[in-house]
Amino acid sequence: MKYHFPLLDPLRFGAAFGVAIFHQMFWSWAWVSIGHPGFERFVAADVHYPNAATFTWFGWVGVEIFFVISGFVIANSASRSSPTQFLLGRALRLYPAVWVCATATLLVLLIFGTGSASEFIAPYIHAMTLVPEGVTKQSLDVVYWTLAAEMAFYLFVFFAMLTKRITLRHFAFGLTVWSAVFNAVALLILLFTTPSNLPTVSPDNLPYLAILMFRVPCAAFLLNHGCFFALGIWLFISANRKLTALERVAVAVTCVSGAAEIYFFASFFLTTIPAISGQSALVPIVVWAAAVGVIAYDANRNRRPAAAAAREAPSYLRTLGLITFPLYLTHNVIGTGMIHALINAGLGPAVAVWVALAMLVLICWFICAKVEPAIRDAITKTISYYGLSPDRMPASRRTLFARGLGLPPVPVRMTTW
Repeated sequence: MKYHFPLLDPLRFGAAFGVAIFHQMFWSWAWVSIGHPGFERFVAADVHYPNAATFTWFGWVGVEIFFVISGFVIANSASRSSPTQFLLGRALRLYPAVWVCATATLLVLLIFGTGSASEFIAPYIHAMTLVPEGVTKQSLDVVYWTLAAEMAFYLFVFFAMLTKRITLRHFAFGLTVWSAVFNAVALLILLFTTPSNLPTVSPDNLPYLAILMFRVPCAAFLLNHGCFFALGIWLFISANRKLTALERVAVAVTCVSGAAEIYFFASFFLTTIPAISGQSALVPIVVWAAAVGVIAYDANRNRRPAAAAAREAPSYLRTLGLITFPLYLTHNVIGTGMIHALINAGLGPAVAVWVALAMLVLICWFICAKVEPAIRDAITKTISYYGLSPDRMPASRRTLFARGLGLPPVPVRMTTW
């Protein structure tokens, strides 16, 4: 029996597209406008889209959507693999795209940036090895901070699998409580303090900024974002069997915790950037909740008898999912550089954004369809040549990590990142 989750790939692509719009049409000028330049000190700091702020400022919530999807598909992968297979699969999925995209980003910074070449060497090495640094130190591209959270999540899953005692359900409960406590404290700090003069540090807003620090520089602790990964795991479990009453409570806790994290970060934007001070922090929460609803619907449909006879999702939807990772890694520095070049060529700023995005999608399609498979094949052959490739686990055999899920006998096919 074969099961499919056809809505995850287009949802993933939509989330990446939203993040790209956010960075290119909002963050690129809004952060600079209050005197805090970021990557824009290298490219396209003079391209502003203030009239579009109402529709672009909340695109960052695509990251939270990514994390829920990641929890879902990583739970799927881990429940059908040995620990070694799981780790190798993650490396083969991530490294080829990162190597290509980080190298392309480096070239753009060297050619069009204003900084010296030497300041990019260490960040490039960090990116190539998937050990990105947070915003407290120089990063090759600010979007790489999410990889710290992703890699931490993968390692936690890997070590849980090694114990042969912790099940997917245990892991989800632990992550739910871990993140919920932190986000509850964060929400209390937000409700009982009045941050002022952000993002300047002062005694009044120090607790607020200390909590905020864990979002990017300390993302690997999964304090802010652990609830999103946990929610993805619970939704995967619900795709295989009906949740117990306690598990449904855990789902509710992760939803409230996730909404609290989004509300906290949205308040930072609304307090800091005058251009959107009149917007509501509920907008990104609603967008995120709608995406979670789509994932839940896809998961619930998987448990219906009719799902077994459903046709596999069209290949173009799978391709959209594969494009997502390189699109996320290239849209910020490379995409903004393309916008700058198009404007210099005579296009208007609004037209330049959409042309640049269309060009990026085509480039990322080429990367995921042609370049990544070649690199992945070379790595696989090298590992096999030296006899380091793990034996494949029979489809009928399950790891202890998947106990109690009632999984189908055939692995689910879906893209992951």
